[in-house]
Amino acid sequence: MSAIKVMVVDDSAVVRQVVAGLLAAAPGIEVVAAVADPLLAIERLKLQWPDVIVLDVEMPRMDGITFLRRIMGERPTPVVICSTLTEKGAKTTMEALAAGAVAIVTKPKLGLKQFLTESGDELVATVRAAARANVRRLARSRAGQPALAAPAKNTADVILAPGTPRAMAQTTERVVALGTSTGGTQALEEVLTALPRVCPGIVIVQHMPEKFTAAFAARLDGLCDISVREAQHNDRVVPGRALIAPGGRHLLLKRSGAQYFVEVVDGPLVNRHRPSVDVMFRSVAKCAGANALGVIMTGMGDDGAAGLLEMRTAGARTIAQDEESCVVFGMPREAIKRGGVERTLPLGAVAQEILKQL
Repeated sequence: MSAIKVMVVDDSAVVRQVVAGLLAAAPGIEVVAAVADPLLAIERLKLQWPDVIVLDVEMPRMDGITFLRRIMGERPTPVVICSTLTEKGAKTTMEALAAGAVAIVTKPKLGLKQFLTESGDELVATVRAAARANVRRLARSRAGQPALAAPAKNTADVILAPGTPRAMAQTTERVVALGTSTGGTQALEEVLTALPRVCPGIVIVQHMPEKFTAAFAARLDGLCDISVREAQHNDRVVPGRALIAPGGRHLLLKRSGAQYFVEVVDGPLVNRHRPSVDVMFRSVAKCAGANALGVIMTGMGDDGAAGLLEMRTAGARTIAQDEESCVVFGMPREAIKRGGVERTLPLGAVAQEILKQL
């Protein structure tokens, strides 16, 4: 099996040195170039095209988004955005994701070298997952960061508080729970923009770093007929509204009588993520049961597989995005393997399935 060929494009010499060194030291990865800006990258691409590009956003001579769009227009290639996390940069990075980037690795302004060294395993895992991305899907969809600490010992049990009311046999309102990761920004856009204003209430976990989710939700809100916003503690889950878990916080469904609302809470990482799809799915299984639809979509890893099985066991309908339409089929594959998936559907059919919940 040939090595994954990677190009690093970043104007910081420190980032180029550290990232290239980390990747080159990983088995099965070969760094074919590390260049300071997109124009130099374009020249190197004439000599050799990589399997994955690790790309900064703010660079001289040509910004990363312009370069990304050019790449996706000429020869769709998995791109990992490695960008400084700032409020100002969140909107820019959302544009990069909409343009076809498959993942984000965040980097701080201070302690950069130490951060990159300590998060080397996650960076390598992200590049490996990107190399497996469905580039045909990237081309068609062109317009999580996993957390870096250790996973929680007791998984979602440490988040779900005891005494939560069990699901009612039937409620007037229905809940749709969507979980996704790598490639999910594009997938969510396709699903949510296809929904009319009259649709079931939706709760979403998209693996994404802190501060990015607000910009992502605002962008979707401008594109969709339904209301899309970053979830806040005690927000009601109502028809025509989608609530996206904030980066760095868990989202849980709660019930008061026949009405649903969300809790946004701190807590340990679950499956190396915060927010975690498993945490959300398990709370939906407990509080909504057969009144819910669970949807697991494109993403690497297995977050959500256990929770979706709990939803199905509790009487909820469950679906997974099919392999052909996924950017990365990891999360749906694992959910199918564990028996949590009732039906597998192409991405284009998910919105219609959601409307069947009305």
